[in-house]
Amino acid sequence: MNYAIIAAGEGSRLAQEGVAKPKPLVDLQGEPMIGRLINIMLRCNAESISIIVNEHMTEVREYLESLELPVPLNLVVKTTPSSMHSFWHLSRVIPEGKFCLTTVDTIFREEDFKGYIDAFEADEAYDGMWAVTPFVDDEKPLWVDVNEHMGITAFKDKPWDGAKYVSGGVYAMTDKAFTVLDHCIEQGISRMRNFQRALVEEGFSLKAYSIDKIVDVDHADDISTAEAFLAG
Repeated sequence: MNYAIIAAGEGSRLAQEGVAKPKPLVDLQGEPMIGRLINIMLRCNAESISIIVNEHMTEVREYLESLELPVPLNLVVKTTPSSMHSFWHLSRVIPEGKFCLTTVDTIFREEDFKGYIDAFEADEAYDGMWAVTPFVDDEKPLWVDVNEHMGITAFKDKPWDGAKYVSGGVYAMTDKAFTVLDHCIEQGISRMRNFQRALVEEGFSLKAYSIDKIVDVDHADDISTAEAFLAG
Protein backbone atom coordinates (compact mmCIF):
# COMPACT_ATOMS: atom_id res chain seq x y z
CA MET A 1 0.00 0.00 0.00
CA ASN A 2 1.22 3.46 -0.88
CA TYR A 3 0.49 6.29 1.54
CA ALA A 4 0.33 10.08 1.34
CA ILE A 5 0.18 12.75 4.04
CA ILE A 6 -0.90 16.36 3.67
CA ALA A 7 1.10 18.39 6.21
CA ALA A 8 1.21 21.70 4.38
CA GLY A 9 -1.06 23.80 6.58
CA GLU A 10 0.22 26.76 8.56
CA GLY A 11 -0.99 25.53 11.95
CA SER A 12 -1.82 29.14 12.74
CA ARG A 13 -4.53 28.38 15.31
CA LEU A 14 -2.16 26.28 17.40
CA ALA A 15 0.50 28.99 17.23
CA GLN A 16 -2.01 31.67 18.27
CA GLU A 17 -2.97 29.51 21.26
CA GLY A 18 0.62 29.19 22.49
CA VAL A 19 1.80 25.94 20.92
CA ALA A 20 5.39 26.60 19.88
CA LYS A 21 5.99 23.53 17.72
CA PRO A 22 4.71 23.24 14.14
CA LYS A 23 1.60 21.05 14.13
CA PRO A 24 3.26 17.98 12.52
CA LEU A 25 5.89 17.95 15.29
CA VAL A 26 3.48 18.22 18.21
CA ASP A 27 4.00 15.17 20.43
CA LEU A 28 1.33 12.51 20.79
CA GLN A 29 2.12 9.56 23.01
CA GLY A 30 5.77 10.52 23.09
CA GLU A 31 6.41 10.97 19.37
CA PRO A 32 5.81 13.74 16.83
CA MET A 33 2.36 13.58 15.27
CA ILE A 34 3.78 13.03 11.80
CA GLY A 35 6.28 10.46 13.06
CA ARG A 36 3.48 8.50 14.73
CA LEU A 37 1.54 8.52 11.47
CA ILE A 38 4.56 7.36 9.45
CA ASN A 39 5.23 4.52 11.88
CA ILE A 40 1.62 3.36 11.73
CA MET A 41 1.82 3.34 7.93
CA LEU A 42 5.04 1.33 8.02
CA ARG A 43 3.31 -1.25 10.19
CA CYS A 44 0.43 -1.31 7.69
CA ASN A 45 2.45 -2.60 4.74
CA ALA A 46 3.73 0.71 3.41
CA GLU A 47 5.50 0.46 0.04
CA SER A 48 6.07 4.21 -0.17
CA ILE A 49 5.12 7.35 1.75
CA SER A 50 4.61 10.72 0.03
CA ILE A 51 4.39 13.88 2.13
CA ILE A 52 3.85 17.55 1.34
CA VAL A 53 4.95 20.33 3.70
CA ASN A 54 4.90 24.06 3.10
CA GLU A 55 8.01 26.07 2.36
CA HIS A 56 7.98 27.76 5.77
CA MET A 57 8.09 24.49 7.75
CA THR A 58 11.86 24.15 7.83
CA GLU A 59 11.77 22.20 11.10
CA VAL A 60 9.32 19.69 9.67
CA ARG A 61 11.28 19.32 6.45
CA GLU A 62 14.51 18.78 8.37
CA TYR A 63 12.83 16.21 10.62
CA LEU A 64 11.54 14.26 7.63
CA GLU A 65 14.88 14.48 5.80
CA SER A 66 16.61 13.05 8.89
CA LEU A 67 14.51 9.89 8.85
CA GLU A 68 15.91 6.60 7.58
CA LEU A 69 12.92 4.65 6.34
CA PRO A 70 12.78 1.16 4.83
CA VAL A 71 10.57 2.47 2.00
CA PRO A 72 10.85 5.44 -0.38
CA LEU A 73 9.90 8.82 1.11
CA ASN A 74 8.70 11.27 -1.55
CA LEU A 75 8.92 14.72 0.03
CA VAL A 76 7.25 17.68 -1.66
CA VAL A 77 8.05 21.15 -0.28
CA LYS A 78 5.40 23.51 -1.58
CA THR A 79 3.15 26.22 -0.16
CA THR A 80 -0.36 25.70 -1.50
CA PRO A 81 -3.67 27.58 -1.19
CA SER A 82 -5.70 24.52 -0.13
CA SER A 83 -5.52 20.86 0.84
CA MET A 84 -6.84 19.92 -2.59
CA HIS A 85 -3.92 21.72 -4.25
CA SER A 86 -1.60 19.91 -1.85
CA PHE A 87 -3.15 16.64 -2.95
CA TRP A 88 -2.65 17.59 -6.58
CA HIS A 89 1.07 18.17 -6.02
CA LEU A 90 1.29 14.85 -4.16
CA SER A 91 -0.43 13.09 -7.04
CA ARG A 92 2.69 13.80 -9.13
CA VAL A 93 4.83 11.60 -6.86
CA ILE A 94 2.41 8.94 -5.56
CA PRO A 95 3.16 5.61 -7.32
CA GLU A 96 0.55 3.93 -9.51
CA GLY A 97 -2.12 1.74 -7.96
CA LYS A 98 -3.91 1.89 -4.64
CA PHE A 99 -2.99 4.47 -2.03
CA CYS A 100 -4.30 6.01 1.17
CA LEU A 101 -4.27 9.77 1.79
CA THR A 102 -4.71 11.51 5.13
CA THR A 103 -4.06 14.86 6.72
CA VAL A 104 -1.42 15.01 9.44
CA ASP A 105 -3.85 16.13 12.15
CA THR A 106 -6.33 13.27 11.71
CA ILE A 107 -6.00 11.06 14.78
CA PHE A 108 -7.22 7.48 14.89
CA ARG A 109 -6.42 4.29 16.75
CA GLU A 110 -3.88 2.14 14.97
CA GLU A 111 -6.02 -0.99 15.16
CA ASP A 112 -8.95 0.85 13.54
CA PHE A 113 -6.71 2.13 10.75
CA LYS A 114 -5.27 -1.33 10.13
CA GLY A 115 -8.75 -2.83 9.80
CA TYR A 116 -9.64 -0.11 7.30
CA ILE A 117 -6.50 -0.64 5.21
CA ASP A 118 -6.97 -4.42 5.24
CA ALA A 119 -10.53 -3.95 3.98
CA PHE A 120 -9.41 -1.68 1.14
CA GLU A 121 -6.54 -3.94 0.11
CA ALA A 122 -8.94 -6.90 -0.08
CA ASP A 123 -11.67 -4.99 -1.93
CA GLU A 124 -12.02 -5.41 -5.68
CA ALA A 125 -15.46 -3.86 -6.21
CA TYR A 126 -14.95 -0.18 -5.38
CA ASP A 127 -12.83 2.65 -6.78
CA GLY A 128 -12.25 4.04 -3.32
CA MET A 129 -12.96 3.53 0.36
CA TRP A 130 -13.57 6.50 2.66
CA ALA A 131 -13.10 6.35 6.43
CA VAL A 132 -16.25 7.78 8.00
CA THR A 133 -17.28 8.17 11.61
CA PRO A 134 -20.44 8.82 13.61
CA PHE A 135 -18.31 10.92 15.99
CA VAL A 136 -18.61 14.58 14.95
CA ASP A 137 -15.44 16.46 15.95
CA ASP A 138 -14.79 18.79 13.03
CA GLU A 139 -15.95 22.41 13.17
CA LYS A 140 -17.32 22.17 9.62
CA PRO A 141 -17.89 18.47 9.04
CA LEU A 142 -18.55 16.93 5.65
CA TRP A 143 -21.57 14.67 5.96
CA VAL A 144 -21.59 11.42 4.00
CA ASP A 145 -24.78 9.87 2.67
CA VAL A 146 -24.70 6.11 2.10
CA ASN A 147 -27.00 3.41 0.80
CA GLU A 148 -27.85 0.12 2.51
CA HIS A 149 -24.54 -1.38 1.32
CA MET A 150 -22.46 1.55 2.65
CA GLY A 151 -21.95 2.80 -0.89
CA ILE A 152 -21.47 6.57 -0.86
CA THR A 153 -24.22 8.44 -2.69
CA ALA A 154 -23.45 12.05 -1.75
CA PHE A 155 -21.28 14.43 0.29
CA LYS A 156 -23.22 17.22 2.00
CA ASP A 157 -22.30 20.31 4.01
CA LYS A 158 -25.26 20.03 6.39
CA PRO A 159 -26.88 17.10 8.20
CA TRP A 160 -30.37 15.84 7.38
CA ASP A 161 -32.92 13.72 9.18
CA GLY A 162 -31.23 10.34 9.59
CA ALA A 163 -27.70 11.57 8.86
CA LYS A 164 -25.20 9.28 10.56
CA TYR A 165 -21.66 9.71 9.25
CA VAL A 166 -19.14 12.45 8.63
CA SER A 167 -15.91 12.15 6.66
CA GLY A 168 -12.96 11.12 8.81
CA GLY A 169 -10.36 12.80 6.62
CA VAL A 170 -8.83 9.50 5.49
CA TYR A 171 -9.25 8.54 1.85
CA ALA A 172 -8.21 5.31 0.13
CA MET A 173 -8.50 5.16 -3.64
CA THR A 174 -6.73 4.21 -6.85
CA ASP A 175 -4.77 6.43 -9.19
CA LYS A 176 -7.87 6.57 -11.45
CA ALA A 177 -8.98 9.44 -9.23
CA PHE A 178 -6.12 11.64 -10.47
CA THR A 179 -8.01 12.35 -13.70
CA VAL A 180 -10.90 13.83 -11.71
CA LEU A 181 -8.43 15.73 -9.53
CA ASP A 182 -6.81 17.24 -12.64
CA HIS A 183 -10.21 18.33 -13.93
CA CYS A 184 -11.02 19.98 -10.60
CA ILE A 185 -7.76 21.95 -10.68
CA GLU A 186 -8.41 23.02 -14.27
CA GLN A 187 -11.90 24.24 -13.29
CA GLY A 188 -10.60 26.26 -10.34
CA ILE A 189 -12.16 24.00 -7.70
CA SER A 190 -10.22 24.44 -4.47
CA ARG A 191 -11.75 22.33 -1.72
CA MET A 192 -11.27 18.64 -0.98
CA ARG A 193 -14.98 18.22 -0.35
CA ASN A 194 -15.75 19.42 -3.87
CA PHE A 195 -13.22 16.94 -5.29
CA GLN A 196 -15.08 14.23 -3.40
CA ARG A 197 -18.36 15.41 -4.85
CA ALA A 198 -16.79 15.36 -8.31
CA LEU A 199 -15.83 11.71 -7.85
CA VAL A 200 -19.47 10.81 -7.18
CA GLU A 201 -20.64 12.93 -10.11
CA GLU A 202 -18.13 11.21 -12.40
CA GLY A 203 -19.53 7.81 -11.42
CA PHE A 204 -16.74 6.60 -9.18
CA SER A 205 -17.86 3.78 -6.91
CA LEU A 206 -16.99 4.76 -3.34
CA LYS A 207 -17.60 2.77 -0.17
CA ALA A 208 -17.79 4.10 3.39
CA TYR A 209 -15.89 2.28 6.13
CA SER A 210 -17.10 3.23 9.60
CA ILE A 211 -14.65 3.90 12.43
CA ASP A 212 -16.28 4.69 15.75
CA LYS A 213 -14.07 7.67 16.56
CA ILE A 214 -11.63 9.91 14.68
CA VAL A 215 -10.51 13.26 16.09
CA ASP A 216 -8.74 16.31 14.66
CA VAL A 217 -6.05 18.47 16.24
CA ASP A 218 -6.93 22.04 15.34
CA HIS A 219 -6.66 23.79 18.71
CA ALA A 220 -4.35 23.55 21.72
CA ASP A 221 -7.03 21.81 23.79
CA ASP A 222 -7.32 19.14 21.10
CA ILE A 223 -3.85 17.83 21.96
CA SER A 224 -4.88 16.62 25.41
CA THR A 225 -8.15 15.33 23.96
CA ALA A 226 -6.21 13.29 21.38
CA GLU A 227 -3.83 11.98 24.06
CA ALA A 228 -6.74 10.83 26.21
CA PHE A 229 -8.47 9.25 23.22
CA LEU A 230 -5.38 7.24 22.24
CA ALA A 231 -4.78 6.21 25.84
CA GLY A 232 -8.25 4.70 25.88
